[in-house]
Amino acid sequence: MSVYILGIESSCDDTSAAVLNDTLVLSNVIANQQIHEKFGGVVPELASRAHQQNIIPVIDTAIHDANINKNSLSAIAFTRGPGLLGSLLVGSSFAKAFALTLNIPLIEVDHMEAHILAHFLQDEENKKVPTFPFLCLTVSGGHTQIVKVTDYFEMEIIGKTIDDAAGEAFDKAAKIMSLPYPGGPMIDRFAKTGNPNAFQFSEPRIPALDYSFSGLKTSILYFLRDQLKKDTSFIEKNKSDLCASIQATIVSILMKKLIMASIQTGIKSIAIAGGVSANSGLRQAMLDASIKYNWEIFIPKLSYSTDNAAMIAAAGYFKFKLGKFAGQNQVPYARQSSR
Repeated sequence: MSVYILGIESSCDDTSAAVLNDTLVLSNVIANQQIHEKFGGVVPELASRAHQQNIIPVIDTAIHDANINKNSLSAIAFTRGPGLLGSLLVGSSFAKAFALTLNIPLIEVDHMEAHILAHFLQDEENKKVPTFPFLCLTVSGGHTQIVKVTDYFEMEIIGKTIDDAAGEAFDKAAKIMSLPYPGGPMIDRFAKTGNPNAFQFSEPRIPALDYSFSGLKTSILYFLRDQLKKDTSFIEKNKSDLCASIQATIVSILMKKLIMASIQTGIKSIAIAGGVSANSGLRQAMLDASIKYNWEIFIPKLSYSTDNAAMIAAAGYFKFKLGKFAGQNQVPYARQSSR
């Protein structure tokens, strides 16, 4: 019997809803919030208000695009955390009410686990999915971690950032250069025409498989400050080369630890997930590593890299099969629960 899962994602500034038939994506609707651009970053209060405006039309569109009736839904999965509490409350509150109205199970989902499980989404024939165990580099604006995945919900973080995330480093560097928000995609765009070896930035020496990006952000800041003293138009003249060099440094930091993790664990099935997995430099580095180290790699479609509800529904589907349902007393959490 087919299982239809409605997924709801509202952890940050994107309101998203998706419908899955088992793991087959029937719809995946995302409403972006443009209001944050003029502030250069997400404003939590404005984000939660926008979610309230978007959530009903987004869910209605997702069900309509899936060509099903709401009464056909088997369960509703929602992002419980981590994320912005105000945003999470909008999604979780609607999910609870809708599940209660339809008298169907409610499923809470960890946002970071969902990014990993996005690799099991099906929207084309014979799509290859990872086999257990595999390593997944989950990297976004708020998280950077290497996860050993031995089953759908058996995940061990074997490496993580001790301070800032890689996505935050991208965004901070972009802000220093006065690039428009969101900064990460802008750096990726300009990097395509730049020389990645034009400027050198030091890479941190962090033990084991952990990461650090705070020092890199500081070095970029000081480097640009010194160069602007000599030439006030330095950034504009060297924008593409700067972006390419910054991107190359961040990707190098990410890949060195991922390669180390593969060697230490002996696992050659490697995936990437999270918003930064959309970065073209990281994707190319994965392709290069797959040849050099004989990896079997899994790179998500761009639509499943950034925050989306299809990945929430995927996690919901696997929990549904296990009978792991949530109660109406579940409350959101801002920080990721420890594993």
